[in-house]
Amino acid sequence: VNMLNKSSLNSKVLQSGSVFLVILLATSLLSTSYIQNSKALVQEDHEDYGYLKFASYAVKQAYAAKQNNTVNSTIHIPAIAMGPQIPAKGYLVQEIRDHLYWVTDGAYNTMFLVSNQGVIVVDAPFTIGKNYLKAIAEVTKEPVKIVIYSHAHMDHIGAASMFPANATYIAQQETATILKDHNDTSVPAPTVTFSTSYAVRLGNQTLVLDYKGVNHERGNIFIYAPTQRVLMLVDVVFPGWVPFRDLAIAEDVPGFIKAHEQALSYPFDTLVAGHLTRLGTRQDVVTQMEFVKDLKSSAINATKMFANFTKIAEQVGGFSNPWLVFKTHDDDVANQCTQTMLAKWNNRLGGANQYMSSHCAKMAESLRVD
Repeated sequence: VNMLNKSSLNSKVLQSGSVFLVILLATSLLSTSYIQNSKALVQEDHEDYGYLKFASYAVKQAYAAKQNNTVNSTIHIPAIAMGPQIPAKGYLVQEIRDHLYWVTDGAYNTMFLVSNQGVIVVDAPFTIGKNYLKAIAEVTKEPVKIVIYSHAHMDHIGAASMFPANATYIAQQETATILKDHNDTSVPAPTVTFSTSYAVRLGNQTLVLDYKGVNHERGNIFIYAPTQRVLMLVDVVFPGWVPFRDLAIAEDVPGFIKAHEQALSYPFDTLVAGHLTRLGTRQDVVTQMEFVKDLKSSAINATKMFANFTKIAEQVGGFSNPWLVFKTHDDDVANQCTQTMLAKWNNRLGGANQYMSSHCAKMAESLRVD
C-alpha cells in the first residue's frame, strides 16, 4: 500500500494522456459499436444503461492496449491532469487519511473506509472489478459490511455483486427506484434507502450521505467523511480535466452547475470524483466551477450572435426545411462557443479539445429549455 503524500504524487506521474485519449475515442465510437456489441456484452435492453456498461468495457480495452504498448499520443496533456503511476497489477490503493482509502485504475476511482467492525465500500466500478477486493485485502482482514451506491449508473456500481450478499446496501430513494425499474438482477438491490440525509456508522467510523437534488443523475449523492475531511461526489467534478461529453451526460444542467457550490459547502480537503487520473482538491472544484460559468457565458454570447433566424434561413434557402434552419443555428452557436472556450481552456484542463463542442451544445440547449 502506498501512503498518499505530495511527494509521491509529484514524483510518480502517470503519462495518462495516451490512455485517456483512447478512452475518448472508444466512447465516441460507441454509437456504432454499441449496436453491434452491447447485447453480447451487457444483456441489457435499455439503451442508456447498456451504453454505460459498454463504456466501462471500452475503458478496459483501452488499458489493455496501453499495457501492450499499442497506444501512442502526441497530443498535449496539461500537467494538472496528470496523476500517480498505476502499478502493473492494474490498480493503485492509497490511504488518504485515518483508514480511508481510495482505489483507482487511472480512469475510474472510488473509496472505502476501514472501521474496527468491518469495511464500508462506496460503489463497485466495472473497470476496477475484483481488483477492488484485492485492494481491500491489502490493507485489512475486516469483511465488507456496508455497500453505498453513489448513483445508479452501471459503470460505477455494476460489479457490486462481488460483495457479500449479507452486507447492507444503501442508496438514495431515487437510485433505488431506477434500479428497480431496470430490473437488473446483477446488482444487489438496496436494503436501506433514504430521502435527504443518512449517517452511516460502523464501529469507530462515520460517513454522511446527502441528497441535494438532481445533478448528474437523479439520486446522485454527496458522501462526506467528516473525520477525514474527504468528500466523494461522482460524475460532477473531473480533477484536471474537462467533464465527460455533454457535461458528463448531466440529467439536469442547472443542478449540475449548482452541485459545485453545494460541494464547496462541505469543509473537505480531498475530493474523490469517481473518474480519471487523480484525487481532487477544493481548488479543482473552484476551477471547474469557473469553467462551467465561463461555458454558460460563452453559450449565451454565441446564442445572441446567431439570434436572427431569418438571416440563417436566407443562407440555407428559406424556411421550407425548418430542421435545417435550427441545425444550422445550433451548429453556429456551438462552433462559436467552442472557439471562445478553447482559447481560454485548451491549456488549462485535459481533454478540452475533445469535448468542448459537446459541452457548448449541451449548455446552449439547457439555456433554451431549462
